[in-house]
Amino acid sequence: MNVCRAKTAGFCMGVSLALQKLNSALEGSSGRVKGVEPGRICTLGPIIHNPQVLADYEARGVVCVKDPSQLQPGDVAVIRAHGITRQVERQVFESGATVVDATCPKVKKAQLSIARATAQGATLLLFGEEDHPEVRGLISYASGPAHVFGNAEELAALHLDPACPYVLASQTTQDREIFTAIRETLSSSLKDLAILSTICDATRERQEEARNIASSVDVMVVVGGRQSGNTRRLADVAALSGIATYHVESAEELEAANFANKSQAGLTAGASTPKSLIDAAEAWLSAL
Repeated sequence: MNVCRAKTAGFCMGVSLALQKLNSALEGSSGRVKGVEPGRICTLGPIIHNPQVLADYEARGVVCVKDPSQLQPGDVAVIRAHGITRQVERQVFESGATVVDATCPKVKKAQLSIARATAQGATLLLFGEEDHPEVRGLISYASGPAHVFGNAEELAALHLDPACPYVLASQTTQDREIFTAIRETLSSSLKDLAILSTICDATRERQEEARNIASSVDVMVVVGGRQSGNTRRLADVAALSGIATYHVESAEELEAANFANKSQAGLTAGASTPKSLIDAAEAWLSAL
């Protein structure tokens, strides 16, 4: 089978930077003073959303904590790429742990933009997944009320007051085309609307490439963690082209029967998917 592999598939800048910081913390812990008990290397939640990467770091001794109360003085606490809430960040610094901020620069920029834009109490309208850690972090930077919506229907259900000030922003990995349509709808109905461009360019590029590839192949494969929002949206974008699309975490999940009578396969991967997993999926498809 011929395979068209996306050039943008795999680690984005934010993920690469976060893992570099975690690796540096691990390297630093191995060089501590002999006879002095080293603290743990901890992450506040999963550093990224990829199970294979997380398993590798766990095997290297990294501890994933769910709450700052689990941190101890002497620990190194690495803030995840998705960022954390303001309240949790405060608790992390109060824990006595050494803090390494591995928040993606694009996410950090979105957090600070929301803080500035809502400083006078404007209501934040955030397009994203309510339970996603990045979204929880973004919401915590709003000075006024905040509403999260995942689609146009949820937005319509909010019954917004046209006379009140609003700020529209997005989770950094959301679909830009959908966000543009939402922006146009709100701009025509709200008198005082500030719009923040918080969708990452890497997300846009990956989604556009997925659309282009899906339009010229028989089937699409998207590799990445099921907890990864950007990976799920790549699969959604590909599926909208009308072809069969398979979201898998590794090549082991692929089934030959699904590719019978197919000659052209498209292959892409989420921003937290290691190259080794993409290579394995390409090799599997090429062998058909």
